[in-house]
Amino acid sequence: MPTITPEFTSSSVATDVIRVRDLTFSYPKSSEPAVRGMDFAVGRGEIFGFLGPSGAGKSTTQKLLIGLLRGHGGEATVWGRDPLAWGPDYYQRIGVSFELPNHYQKLTGMENLRFFASLYDGTTLDPLELLDAVGLADDANTRVGKYSKGMQMRLTFARSLINDPELLFLDEPTSGLDPVNARKVKNMILDLKARGRTVFLTTHDMATANELCDRVAFVVDGQIVALDTPAELKIARSQRVVRVEFRGVDGDLATGEFAMDGLADDPAFHDMLRSHHVETIHSREASLDDVFVEVTGRRLS
Repeated sequence: MPTITPEFTSSSVATDVIRVRDLTFSYPKSSEPAVRGMDFAVGRGEIFGFLGPSGAGKSTTQKLLIGLLRGHGGEATVWGRDPLAWGPDYYQRIGVSFELPNHYQKLTGMENLRFFASLYDGTTLDPLELLDAVGLADDANTRVGKYSKGMQMRLTFARSLINDPELLFLDEPTSGLDPVNARKVKNMILDLKARGRTVFLTTHDMATANELCDRVAFVVDGQIVALDTPAELKIARSQRVVRVEFRGVDGDLATGEFAMDGLADDPAFHDMLRSHHVETIHSREASLDDVFVEVTGRRLS
């Protein structure tokens, strides 16, 4: 499969928060590399989506960027330096939300956030305000062991924000959340972008990626096989057809399709508009799921 990679220029390098060039990584005793020759960059204030099935290399790449793994080949830098080269100062500037909650179960939500806030040198955000933002204010003094999975996921997300990070690594931030609380988390992520924060979002949820991400990278077998904005990826693979649902002479719902090219001068299209009651008009736009299947030959689920 062809790999679509970004073009690096001197101007883009100056504004990149993350730069990855020819990144490779293999786990000990593994016969196949987990990451093989990745290239991408993430700019300041960008929400960058890393999409792919389980085992594609998404989490490995994220762990390399966080500094939890070492021994990679190629280049992986954040703010111009290898994450491990930053030392402890690196973790003062980033936030991390893992997919699996990992809290102190015997402490309350408030106590958990206060403890993690104490680990930072600089000013931290108000724990109660964070709990309120993710809908946990009423459970602030409840032991986390009594939280549902969704509540623990929201607490994990709140904890990743406690130091008001410049760069946020999110792994499936809306997993296990009901629509109302998922909406709260998404709005908070968009607010971070509006404040100039950078978000590296790892997910297999196409709907979330389509809604939030400025650009997405499709990852399969340790490689990026496509990288662009969600809109450009979908447009490139959409059918240039307009589908119209209208009422026929008997009142039944009927469907017609018209080529998008030359639509303004299509007499059949104009006749249909004049002669029938139109219910819906849609272009045949591909979904991000459709694009992923076409590019990779696989499905995420």
